[in-house]
Amino acid sequence: MLPRRLLPWLFALTLLFGQAAAFAHALTHLHASDADLPEQRCEICVAQAQLGSAMPSTPTALSLPPAAHFLVAADAPCCVDLAPCPACARAPPGSVHA
Repeated sequence: MLPRRLLPWLFALTLLFGQAAAFAHALTHLHASDADLPEQRCEICVAQAQLGSAMPSTPTALSLPPAAHFLVAADAPCCVDLAPCPACARAPPGSVHA
């Protein structure tokens, strides 16, 4: 597993290098020989268009329905068996076969 601080750095560097690659690709469209071409859509420009834009001004919100609250009766029987279970060589864990 990656260290906790490594993932944000990798994300930031990926965005930085992605934006640099998009800028370098945009510079290839500035040649004078491309000026006479009709308006075309470049697949690379379309794919990298989201790297140069900012986050939307209104954040997306996840609307959840109101939670249903329920109470557990205080006199409910306790189902926890605290007795140790012997280990079996070919059996599932003791918590499975109660």
